[in-house]
Amino acid sequence: MKDVRLYGYHGVLPQERAVGAYFMVTLSIETDFSQAMTADELAGTISYAEAFEVVKAEMDIPAQLLEHLAFRICNALLDRFPTAQAVHLELLKENPPMGADCRGAGVAIDVKRE
Repeated sequence: MKDVRLYGYHGVLPQERAVGAYFMVTLSIETDFSQAMTADELAGTISYAEAFEVVKAEMDIPAQLLEHLAFRICNALLDRFPTAQAVHLELLKENPPMGADCRGAGVAIDVKRE
């Protein structure tokens, strides 16, 4: 998924958690989808619609730090999809309250199944 825009209530400042902001999520999940390539069946891969629901559910739970939220989303995806081997997630907060005019600030994280 690339540049999924969601609204959430995340931030260190109380105002950020009260007012909320838009966030952009870009996500890739590493898995063996060779069965889907040959059988043309959803059962052989990971549904991006289901992955979106996992991301959305985690985005609905406020967090102070984007690092914590990103890690939580990755772990929830690994828990939900047993065939997932790794998750790469980029999380960007649009127009963060830092006194500068910028598109956003965020984190990128890679979490592998242990």
